[in-house]
Amino acid sequence: MACYYLEKEFKTSSVMEGEDPEGNPSTASSHSLPPQAEAVSPADEDDCITTGRNSEETATRTNGMGQPSQDHQSEGVPAKTAATDNNQSQFATTMDNQAQQQPTESPSITKLCGYLLKQGGPLKSWKWRWFTYEEKKSQLFYYRTAQDVTSLGRIELCRATFGYPLHGEQGTFHIQNPERTFVLKADNQEAMMYWLQQLQLKRWQHRDQLTGESTRHCTDHQRPEGQGELPTSCPDDFLPTMKTPPGLLGEEAANLPAPQQRAPLSNFSLKHPLIEIQNSVHSLFYKRSSQELSRSVFHLEVPPPWTPYQTAQDRIDPRTPVDPPTPTTPLLLADPAGERSPGEGRSFTCPSPRIRRKTRGSSATMPAALREAASDKTTCLQQEKHMLAEEVKAQKELVWLLHKALEAAQLEKRTCTEFLAAECEQERLELLRHRERQAADLQGRLEELKVEAEGLRASLAQRDTHVAELKENVTLMMAKNNSKQEVILKLSEQVAACMTDPRRTMSTTNGLEALTFHQLQEDTENLKDDIEAYKIQNKFLNSEIYQLTKLWRNSSEQEKSLMVKCAYLEARNCQIESRYLGVLRKLQESKALEPGQREAVRNLIEDALKGDLNDVLKLNPVREHDEYGFKIIPDYEVEDMKLLAKIQALEIRSHNLLRQEAGVKPLLDRWAQYLGGRPADDLCPSPELKFLLRCGVPREYRPRVWRWVVRARTRSLRERHPDRYEQLCQKSLTSPHQASRQIQLDLHRTLTTNQRFSSPSSPTLQQLQRILLAFSWQNPTIGYCQGLNRLAAIALLVLESEEDAFWCLVAVVETIMPQDYYTKTLIASQVDQRVLKDFMAEKMPRLTAHFEEHSVDVSLITFSWFLVVFVESLPSDILLRVWDAFLYEGTKVIFRYALALFKYKEEDILNIHDNVEIYQYLRFFTKTISDGRKLTNIAFSDMNPFPMKLLKNRRVLHLERLQGELRELEAQQREFVTESAERKDKDLDTILVSEDDEDL
Repeated sequence: MACYYLEKEFKTSSVMEGEDPEGNPSTASSHSLPPQAEAVSPADEDDCITTGRNSEETATRTNGMGQPSQDHQSEGVPAKTAATDNNQSQFATTMDNQAQQQPTESPSITKLCGYLLKQGGPLKSWKWRWFTYEEKKSQLFYYRTAQDVTSLGRIELCRATFGYPLHGEQGTFHIQNPERTFVLKADNQEAMMYWLQQLQLKRWQHRDQLTGESTRHCTDHQRPEGQGELPTSCPDDFLPTMKTPPGLLGEEAANLPAPQQRAPLSNFSLKHPLIEIQNSVHSLFYKRSSQELSRSVFHLEVPPPWTPYQTAQDRIDPRTPVDPPTPTTPLLLADPAGERSPGEGRSFTCPSPRIRRKTRGSSATMPAALREAASDKTTCLQQEKHMLAEEVKAQKELVWLLHKALEAAQLEKRTCTEFLAAECEQERLELLRHRERQAADLQGRLEELKVEAEGLRASLAQRDTHVAELKENVTLMMAKNNSKQEVILKLSEQVAACMTDPRRTMSTTNGLEALTFHQLQEDTENLKDDIEAYKIQNKFLNSEIYQLTKLWRNSSEQEKSLMVKCAYLEARNCQIESRYLGVLRKLQESKALEPGQREAVRNLIEDALKGDLNDVLKLNPVREHDEYGFKIIPDYEVEDMKLLAKIQALEIRSHNLLRQEAGVKPLLDRWAQYLGGRPADDLCPSPELKFLLRCGVPREYRPRVWRWVVRARTRSLRERHPDRYEQLCQKSLTSPHQASRQIQLDLHRTLTTNQRFSSPSSPTLQQLQRILLAFSWQNPTIGYCQGLNRLAAIALLVLESEEDAFWCLVAVVETIMPQDYYTKTLIASQVDQRVLKDFMAEKMPRLTAHFEEHSVDVSLITFSWFLVVFVESLPSDILLRVWDAFLYEGTKVIFRYALALFKYKEEDILNIHDNVEIYQYLRFFTKTISDGRKLTNIAFSDMNPFPMKLLKNRRVLHLERLQGELRELEAQQREFVTESAERKDKDLDTILVSEDDEDL
């Protein structure tokens, strides 16, 4: 019953204190004070230090403790002297109504205010100031006295940190914010800790009000009994919660006189003379006007507490004694465990003492014979119950045996029935053999179980032996522990004897003087006190760090969400600007505009081109080069292409911003999860790895994944020749290759827009030269072919190692690409171009018909795509994603992306109806693609089905045709050579005959 009423009272007090159902403080808590106690400081709008010009304005608002000024009272806020009796009567009526509605009422929350010493001035002197907390903006205002009108200043607490020096004056603590550090001092250490904990609480509550969140924190729990103190137990607390100390704290301190300074004018603020005069005049005015107004604004007349047994008349005249009524409310039954029993909810009334005495008397006068008869009967019944239980147990065992016998009989009957139902002797023999085999199997299983049982017995014996050993060890450890305990007890007795009898200690310490011993004792006590002080300071600093960390984390999350929103808005802005420039481009190409309209469009285009992407402050500024040194936005030499370049730059910017949150971070997390805990060479082919490679490898993991793929494709060759690259480099130095001159010429044509290859003296160019020379000796059949320099350059940029880049080039040329792809005839490359045309006719028939209509041969454009795997044809981020899948899956990826490029821009190409314009568009359209995710989806989703078997069959078919064409071409060449030789011989004979005739 008591627990039930306590819980009800606690819930009622929580609601009155303005807390939400979860226990978090709400903004309603500020309304628990009377109206005059709600401080509205002028520092909410302006600086805390007022000047002579605005001091009169602020004086007409409120005073330091929230008292209404004269103007405000005349405008509708009733003065305290004008309506004292009415307010008292209304207050008494209200308290009566509240007392009738609920049995108990929690008192209002204590306002954070009180007197503190503040250090200030050039002499760093201490002055008493009245401090009060303002909740709206989390500011701590300070006045000279509690009755002042205008504050002398304020302290911002929303970004402040708190601490106190260990060896400073007692009660001194600091409030540090970005502007300055305030040094304050409380009356004692307990008051200081109370102020620090309350300031932490207010700072946290203000942060929750700003963010609109309900953060669970130790300060958000309900306060017991409606007091302003924090709860005494909380998982986030590092220190025990301090209760409100008596003295210069709280609303009661406002009614006390201000503490006196040593000097009469030492408490006077020379920095704010006008404010001091204004406060003095206001104080004198209110003293003359009414004695009621001289009270502090924190003064509150609290009615006497109401009890459940009080009636309305008792509250009117509390002197009348009234006996508490007899409780007639039924009590609720509850079991000790807190669970509801079957009979819970029933009511019972406690029997009166008279009834209980009557019952005890009747039991005492009961005849002894009846009690003995009842006990004998109970004993007989218990014996009979025991016998019946034994009989039931025996019957159960008998039934179990009968069940087993019945099962055996049924099995025998079934076997006999099958044996008799057999039609011939052969079936009966087969049935017997089957039963014999079953018996043999059962016998074998029985033997296995016996062996297993023996093994279990042996293991059990071993464990018993181990347990015995452990018991012996435990016994030894117990004996050792007991001996240590005895030694500790002896030493403790000696220490106690030394502490109680210093003279005895002095005689046993070689003549140590008593003064020295007492000094050591004092030093020991001081050190203990210092240790305790350090512990308390450490706990407080831990709590401060903990709260600041939580605040920082919340601010970081908010900042992250704002960054995401800003990135999204900036991406949308780039998209809108790109569409605007695209419209201007179409208007520029339109021929239906008048001269004035053309001039206006040209001016708009010039204005758009003058603006730079870096003019506006952006979250991620546009970089000219990426991590690998590639130029992000291409340069167009033609003047008409500058508008297209800016459109492309805006599209790249928008896609990068949107991809950063939508695709890059989730993909990075998936790769980190996949590669986490795996060795560098422990990757194995799987559908998951294939999917991740198609999505692209993050820059952090790309070198590791590429090395694994290259080593998997060249493992056999590297195992046979572990030092192959060093040997080939030595060979290229001693005997130059015939292709070295061509390699030297192509070095400076390699990735000219890349930062690492732009300088002729770049060390990357020297590494590339060594790689190409080594490969020329590695594969003498190919030696060197134009295009290998770009393949090796990409491998060198990603892998950042000469040897790894060399083996990557070997893997591409010798294992991934078909044979004769880089030979002098390039026959395999020509075959792939014909296969590509077949796939285009199947996947994109409209585009193929459009090319045939305008006599466009796409192989003139796509031949370089296949030869160098799109190097210098695609933006760097899309190019590397293509290479991620190409190294793992092979040449099928090249076909997929080549078809996807034409599909991506199919509608734009179909809108061009001129042969020259089509070729001009096809030369640079791949660099305008900015949405790599869309291109990847087209390549691996829209181009399906794309079986490798079909690709191989097409290659074989076109290879045979091309070889036949080459044989015919060679035959025609031989025939032409023969005819040319014969024609030359005939011409020579004719010339000789004519010369003979001339001689004659």
